[in-house]
Amino acid sequence: MLTCVAPAKINLVLEVLGKRADGYREIRSLVQTINLCDVLSFESADKASFECTEPSLQTSDNLVVQAVELLKKVSGYARGIRIRLEKRIPWGAGLGGGSSDAATTLSALNRLWELKLTTSDLVELAARLGSDVPFFIHGGAALIEGRGEKMTPLTVSMPGWFVLFLPPMPRIPRKTQQLYSRLDARHFTQGQFVDKAVRIWSQDRRIAPSLLFNVFDKVAFDAFPGLEVYWKYFAEVGAKDIHLVGSGPALFTPVDGEVEAEEVHRRLRQQGLEAYCVSTILNQEIG
Repeated sequence: MLTCVAPAKINLVLEVLGKRADGYREIRSLVQTINLCDVLSFESADKASFECTEPSLQTSDNLVVQAVELLKKVSGYARGIRIRLEKRIPWGAGLGGGSSDAATTLSALNRLWELKLTTSDLVELAARLGSDVPFFIHGGAALIEGRGEKMTPLTVSMPGWFVLFLPPMPRIPRKTQQLYSRLDARHFTQGQFVDKAVRIWSQDRRIAPSLLFNVFDKVAFDAFPGLEVYWKYFAEVGAKDIHLVGSGPALFTPVDGEVEAEEVHRRLRQQGLEAYCVSTILNQEIG
């Protein structure tokens, strides 16, 4: 049996440059993995089977199942695999858990089935599953471009602390598409936020909170009715710089260290709210 962790991610900077001819949006984003992880177990079997601790995700549409089917198709591998997914990353919150699970599945089966696929091969297959999946083949920190499939790993990753807050809000079908549909030319930028953040991060080994940016922050309150109340409450318990995580509705705030992170986390949990104290992880820590 092989057991692997699949980390969540935070978009530290997320810009939309415009609409592409293929209908997708052109993006630039600075993305970082964090130590909030799903756990996947893989065991050789005659047939393929998939079990998930979140019953609503135990379907053929799950990207884990799709990753298995894709890998069998391109490799011709005849036997099956038994997979169990312990879901710890909140799903539908903008944290990329499903994409991370898919990337971890590709990497794990490449090892178990001795397929000898290169990292480039895995990234190409990951892009077939979804725009966010290639990033998780590497993890750590990366510059994401195009519709999300172009990835440049960065070597400037270092530990940092964040508090994640998941407001108790209903899941929204086709959430990411809905948020993109609310953007127009007023929200488009030219990649300058990413450029500045990467430049300063490379020099100073940290990004000042003032450099964090998420284009979806501008339409968040319209997209998620009631989010404004939780955003304000997050600020009241100590969050200083608040942004959506990806396409939300999860929120995050950077903090100076573990002590401050634990205090903000404690205040949220005291009110019975879902929150996580997390730190960044490097790509070599993933496996």
